[in-house]
Amino acid sequence: MHGPAAQTLQAIRGMHDILPERTGLWQTLEDRARAVLEGYGYQEIRTPLVEVTDLFKRSIGEVTDIVEKEMYSFEDRNGDSLSLRPEGTASCVRAAIEHGLVSAPRRLWYRGPMFRHERPQKGRYRQFHQIGVEVFGLAGPDIDQEVVLLTQRLWDTLGLRDLRLEINSLGEGDERAAYRRELVSYLEGKLEYLDADSRRRLRTNPLRVLDTKHPDTQAVIAGAPRLLDYLGEESQAHFDRFCAGLDAAGVGYEVNPRLVRGLDYYNRTVFEWIADGLGAQGTVCAGGRYDTLVARLGGRPTPAVGFALGLERLVAMLETEPLPDKGLDAYLIAVGDGPQAKALLVSETLRDASPKLRLICHCGGGSFKSQFKKADRSGARYALVLGEDELARGVIGVKPLREEGEQSEVALDQLGAFFATRTSN
Repeated sequence: MHGPAAQTLQAIRGMHDILPERTGLWQTLEDRARAVLEGYGYQEIRTPLVEVTDLFKRSIGEVTDIVEKEMYSFEDRNGDSLSLRPEGTASCVRAAIEHGLVSAPRRLWYRGPMFRHERPQKGRYRQFHQIGVEVFGLAGPDIDQEVVLLTQRLWDTLGLRDLRLEINSLGEGDERAAYRRELVSYLEGKLEYLDADSRRRLRTNPLRVLDTKHPDTQAVIAGAPRLLDYLGEESQAHFDRFCAGLDAAGVGYEVNPRLVRGLDYYNRTVFEWIADGLGAQGTVCAGGRYDTLVARLGGRPTPAVGFALGLERLVAMLETEPLPDKGLDAYLIAVGDGPQAKALLVSETLRDASPKLRLICHCGGGSFKSQFKKADRSGARYALVLGEDELARGVIGVKPLREEGEQSEVALDQLGAFFATRTSN
C-alpha cells in the first residue's frame, strides 16, 4: 500500500520562473541597457542578495512601509538579523564605502533581483528585478540631467515611445521639515476625508500621503501646500538649472509638485518615468538625489544621485515590440556510426571557425527521418547532414529549413566561412 502522493511543488507566490520562451526579451533589455550604460562610462558592481538588516533600517528608514512590513528578514545561526535586499541603493552605498569607491567621482550600475513581501499583482512581485545606477561625488544638476538623458537614450534604443517624465524637488532637510509641519497641520484638519493608510502615514511618514492612489485623499491633496514653495535659494537654483538642462536637450517633462519618494534618503531632484498603459504599476524608472546617505551609513559626506528600472514592467512593454531573431542557425544531423562518432568534433570545429554560430548537434541517435523532424522542430535555419559518404569526402550537406532551396554540399573546412555571413546577430 502506497502512502499519499507527494504534493507538487510550486514557486513561491509572487516569485516567478522566467521560461526560455521569454528570456529573449530579458536578454534584449539587459544587453541594450548594458551597452548604453557602458557608453556613458558606468561600471558594473555586483553586491550580495543578503545584507545585515540594520543597513536597510539606517538607509531606508525604520518607519517606512518597506522596513515595517515588506522586508524578508530572518535570524541566522549566529544570531545576526539579516534581510534579503528590498532595493539596490543601500547595498551599493555600503559596498562603495567599504571598498573606498567614494574617494573620487564614480559612476556605477548594477542589476539583479530584489525582494519585498507585499501583495502580488500585475507589475508588482515579491521577487522583482532592477537595473540601477548610482553616481557618487558629483553635486551639480548636470549629473542629475545626465542620468535622465541616459534613460531617455535607453528608451530610444529599446524603441519605447509611450513614456512620460515627471520631476520635482524635495529640497534639503530643513526645507522639507518646515514643509512637513505645514502639510501635517493641513491634513489634520481633513482627517475625515483621508483613507486609513494615509492617516497612518500622517503619523509616520507624512510626505507619502502625497503619493496616495485613494480618490478621496487625492482630492484633499489637491489643495495641500506645495513643497516647491518651501525651497531655499540654493535648492531652487539647482532645480531651475536641472529643468533648463532638460529643456536644452529637448527632453519633455512635467513638474509634479506631489511627486515624492517612498524612501527616506532622497533630497532635491526626484524623477519618474511613467508608462500610462501599464495602469497602477506604471512607474518603470524612479530615482533622484540622495546627498546625505553616504554619511548616514558611515562614509564621508558625499553627494550622490541614482535611479532604478523595473525590468518586469519594461519587459511587459517590450512584448509588443519586434525583437531581433535569436533562433538557431543550424542543427547537425549525423547518420551512421562513423558520422555519429565525429559529429561533436565537427560541431566544435564549426564553433571555432564561426564563434557566433548557434548550433545544436543531435545527440541520442535515431534514424535520418526522426533526426530531420527534430531539426525542423528546433526552428533552425539550416539542417546540416553528415552521413558516411559525406564524411568520407570531407563535406557536409546543408539544407535550408525556413526558405525554399535545394540541399547543397559545403566542404567541412569551408563551413565556418559559409556561416560567417549567415549567423544571427
